[in-house]
Amino acid sequence: MAQAIIYRPAKTAMQSGRARTRRWILEYEPATPRRPDPLMGWASAGDTLNEVHLRFATLEEAVAFAEKHGLDYTVIQPHQSIEKPKSYADNFRYDRVVRH
Repeated sequence: MAQAIIYRPAKTAMQSGRARTRRWILEYEPATPRRPDPLMGWASAGDTLNEVHLRFATLEEAVAFAEKHGLDYTVIQPHQSIEKPKSYADNFRYDRVVRH
């Protein structure tokens, strides 16, 4: 029976957008370890399930898919980010502490 992980990806550090962080992803855990290919030297595995990434709009859809297909799954809940309100005018406040 295949093992699966259901998670919502984090925002990348390279971009400020959140476009790919809204969907839930179901990935299969690798059944065989990766080892170097004898001809090219690239890392490869014997099973092709580790290449499958299924995207779902909601967590419930991903869980329903896993249960329908008899997968053992683990749900990793995303960390909630706390956004601090920022204002450009705060850079020029009179009580701002300036370190020289």
